[in-house]
Parts: sequence; C-alpha cells; structure tokens
Amino acid sequence: GVPLWWRTTETYRAWLPVSQIQELANLELQLSADVEVVFARGTVTPEQQKKIPLTLSQDDDEITGLKSLYLTDSLSAEADLSLHMLSESPCGSLVVYVVPESTSLLPEDVEVYIGQRRTALLRIGTQMRVGRTLDQLLDHLEPRIKKLLQLMSFSHTDITAALSDRVRLSPGNKESIADSMRAFKSSPGYEITFSLLNPDPKSHRLHWDIEGAVQTFIQPLLTKLEPLANFSIDSQILYYAMLGVNPRFDNSHNAYTLNADSLAHVINPVEARLGSNAASSNPVLNFLLYVPDANHSPLYIQDRKKQQVPSNAFHSPRWGGIMVYNVNSFYGPDVAFPVDININMAKVMGVFLAQLRLLLGVQSSTPPPGFLVAPCGSSGLADWELDRLMWSRSVENIATATTTITSLAQLLDQIGNIVINDNIAQQVSSAVTSLQLAVAELESGNLGFALQYSKEAILASERAFFDPSLLHLLYFPDDQKFAIYIPLFLPMCVPILLSLLKIASEVRQRRRDKQTKTD
Repeated sequence: GVPLWWRTTETYRAWLPVSQIQELANLELQLSADVEVVFARGTVTPEQQKKIPLTLSQDDDEITGLKSLYLTDSLSAEADLSLHMLSESPCGSLVVYVVPESTSLLPEDVEVYIGQRRTALLRIGTQMRVGRTLDQLLDHLEPRIKKLLQLMSFSHTDITAALSDRVRLSPGNKESIADSMRAFKSSPGYEITFSLLNPDPKSHRLHWDIEGAVQTFIQPLLTKLEPLANFSIDSQILYYAMLGVNPRFDNSHNAYTLNADSLAHVINPVEARLGSNAASSNPVLNFLLYVPDANHSPLYIQDRKKQQVPSNAFHSPRWGGIMVYNVNSFYGPDVAFPVDININMAKVMGVFLAQLRLLLGVQSSTPPPGFLVAPCGSSGLADWELDRLMWSRSVENIATATTTITSLAQLLDQIGNIVINDNIAQQVSSAVTSLQLAVAELESGNLGFALQYSKEAILASERAFFDPSLLHLLYFPDDQKFAIYIPLFLPMCVPILLSLLKIASEVRQRRRDKQTKTD
C-alpha cells in the first residue's frame, strides 16, 4: 500500500527551464539604432566622398551604427515630406541629411531641424567648410549626431526610467526621470473614459459632441499607438457631481479659485462617482470636463505662484486629468435658466490630447540650443516620438516579464507542494523564449519585432504567474499533512510496529540459540 499511497499523493511538477530563468536575473540589454548619414552636394569634395566609410560603429551606453551615403540631388523646399519620400527609414532608425552652411532650408539661427518623421537636417558648421580633412568633418559631426540620436531615439535617462522598478536610483537621477513617473506603466490595453460633470443641470443644459471630437482629435493618436497597446473609449455625463472642494472667492480677480494645495482633494470625491469597468483589468485613463455651477462661476485654477493656469486644467500622475470649463460668458445676468450651451470641443480636446500624451509616456524633451523641432501634426505624435516610446516600452516589458518569471521560479522552488501543470510550464517556456528573442532583436536594432516579442513575454509571464491552479496546494504545508495522516495511520501502525519488534526479538533469540549450539 505504501507505493500506491506515495504515487497517488505526489505533487505533479512539470519541467521548467530553470537554468535559462536564472540567466535572466543577470540579463544585459544592448540597444542598437541605425543612423544613416546622407551628405548633400557642397558638403564634401569628390575626393572626400570616395573616402567616406560605408559603416562606422560608436560604442557608448548604447550602440549606434552610422551608415554614410552621398546625396547628389538638390533638396526641395518641402524638406520633411520630400526627405521622407526619398528614404523611408524603418521603425527605430534615423536618417540625417548633412546640408551646406549656405542652405536656404534652415533659418540662420537653426543648426538642426527635426521633422515629423524619422529624418533630420543638420547644417554643417561654419568652422567646417569644404576643404577640411574628412576625419575632421566626421569628428565634428559625431557629437551632434549623438545629441540628435538621444533626442529622437533613446537616451540613458529614458532607459533608466523604464527600468526604475528594477534599478536603484541615486537622488540626482530621480529628478531627471520625474516626467516618466507620471506616465502609466506598460500594459497590453488601456481604457479611456471622458466624463462631463454638470453640477447644476437646472441652470446649464450642456451639449458636447464627444463622438465627433474623439474621431477628430484623439483617434489619430490612438491609431498611431496601435503597435503599443489596444485602446477602448467610452464617455458619460454625470449630473449633480461636485468637486468636493469649496472654491474661494478672489476679490482681486472677481472670480472663484482653486489653489494648487486643494487640487489633491478634488479627485477622491469625484472618483467615487465615475464607476469602474469590472470586466477589464486594463488601466483606466480618466478625463473630466467640469462645468462650474452658476453660483461659483467663473472658476480658475491657480498654481503655487498664485498665477492662473492658462489651460485651466491639471492632471494627476497615472490617473488622468481634469479641466474646468467656464460658461458664465455665454449668457448675461438676466437670462432665464436653464441655458443651452454648446461646448467648444476643439479647446477641450487640445488640453486632453496634451494630457494623454504625458500619461502615455510621450515626453516632450526640450531641444538643445540651435535645434528646431517641427510640430507633431494632425496625428498628435511624430514618427520619432513613437519610436522613442517603443524603445522605452520594449525595455520596460522585458524588465517586467523578467521580474515576473524569476519571482515565479523562486516561489515554486521554495514551496515544493505547489502543482505545476503542463499549461503553466508551457507559458513559462513561451515567456522565456519571447524574452530571449526580444533581447536579440533589440541588439539587432529591429525595434518593431523587439516590441512584439516583449509584449508576448509579458502576457505569457502574467498568465503563468496568476494561473488559478497554483493556489490549490499553496496553503497546505507539511504540518497540516501530519495532522491529517496521524489519526489515520497511528492506530494502524501500532500493531505493525509491535509485530516488527516481536519479529526482531525472535530473530535475535534464534541467533543466540544458534550461537549456543555452535559453542
């Protein structure tokens, strides 16, 4: 019965790639970005053109591959679109066009122009006229191209911010990544909710074309962000919804004000009215448009310097944003309530779009002196801004999936009576394989594939970590086993043990008798 009992009560534990998981704990990331440098006519001589190296690698915190070409055609006036059509660079790469000092494409005080796509114009310096040696020219361009790469692709600060949950930061670094702390963590999907708060429906009948505004202002950005995550949008109107903070009347401005210290107390009372999507585990981005009641209008938000915020809005890190929309100027003092008011959605969505970019991690870095950055256009996001976000998300996904897998392996190693079924083993192996592929693609500079593999890794790792079957024997330690088995086996074991003792005693007695006869 003992072998049968042992077999029927053993814990099934499928094989896991433990050695590969242990290697993930010491994982080293190597990021590679391809930069193609194109020299326009008038920047290098024919002799220098023949000596330009086809490839040049520069190692730093990250690897940068420089590929040099020579552009013989003159540049057109519509530089950004023309250069994009001339060389459609793949995701994660850059094309830098070196133009002569006398070019008319750039204003006099602009040395570098960054377009909406993955191209940039770089004016050759005044000290580097044609006739200098090629080595001097390349040495002059190298630091400027490096700055350009850090602005358009990724920088040490971006990668450190993406690894903020795994890397212990010094006080100086914390200030440099403050912008990244407001952004939501990487997720396969996000829920975006637009809410109109009308605390005084007896006075104001509000009309907002939220569907048309989303299609015009928000959807182009979300369409461009499809490689990163899936988005779902909903809207609602809440009546008699108050902010929870009593604004103060400012005689100097003849208006009600909310100071910066009181903004922290605004969200909690309003959040209780928003509701939640219980069917989804994705993070929710809340955007609230608050129209003050007639007795507290106009209402303005003040910063810590007691100055009115131009947008009359604020945002909360990893939660959303709130905008106060005053309507007292739409009607006179003798108007008969309720008043029909059409909300200017272009003004509202301009604010919400800027907040959405910040909350999703699109950082608008201040360009160095002499750099000119083109507006992001109707989509709300430049191609190189998307690449920069993809670099950060790929690294963050790899770090998160690695932490999840290593934590799961440690848990399963410490608690030996947790069942590991074949489905969990398959998810763990899939996550490890996806992680290895993502790291390899990052090293090769294939940003699109790296992001896709990192998303697959984080999904597989979370499915394995939160699998319900892991909880079946999690709280069944050895002392409980003894408490169950002792009442069952002790009565049965007493006569068996007595019989064994009797048998042992008889065996010893026979040996003594045999020894006596021999003597």
